[in-house]
Amino acid sequence: MIKVQPFDCYKSYLGLKNHFTKEKYDYHRYGGKSRASLQSFYKRKDRFFFEKLSRQKDDNQVVEFFVAAFTSCDDPQSLWIGEIVRNGEQNYTDWKRRLQSLSYTFKTEIEDVFTDKDFDGMFSIEGTRHPQIIKEHLSKNISLETMVILNKIIGFKDDFDKKLSDPVWKFLSMRINKYNSFIHIDVFKFKSILKEIIINGS
Repeated sequence: MIKVQPFDCYKSYLGLKNHFTKEKYDYHRYGGKSRASLQSFYKRKDRFFFEKLSRQKDDNQVVEFFVAAFTSCDDPQSLWIGEIVRNGEQNYTDWKRRLQSLSYTFKTEIEDVFTDKDFDGMFSIEGTRHPQIIKEHLSKNISLETMVILNKIIGFKDDFDKKLSDPVWKFLSMRINKYNSFIHIDVFKFKSILKEIIINGS
């Protein structure tokens, strides 16, 4: 395994933090670039954490590690590298497990939430109240991964963006949008899973 340099680890951290907290920054479009300098890195009192992480993981694993951290926390903006390193390994393990079994996770969550429910009603917005699908996510019955996949299939986010303007939805909308490029799936396969559950469960 080729280890990543501590400064490169730091740049990945900054790039991914910008990606998940700044609406106009795209990690993939900018190649993870930031205004970080080697001089500023060595002035950081927390550089030890980047040095530690760089000894443990290769470049791809570092990116995955930070993606897992930023998509699992409640507030990516305030997430500190020390907290990521101390608590991140469990997040990373759980994240890898979810992605390795995405179709199972998706199928299980959709079955639990949508069976015997009106599918369209789950996405129906009355006034400014959250639709049931958002409530299910906030109640942790539907993972962020499943929300991203559902949006890939039916594209509900654009409609929600037009009708909802509250901070909770705006934050979730940005998370779905930012996480989308890290979730690589066969949309047709997941669409078939969804269709089968909705038809058999209705």
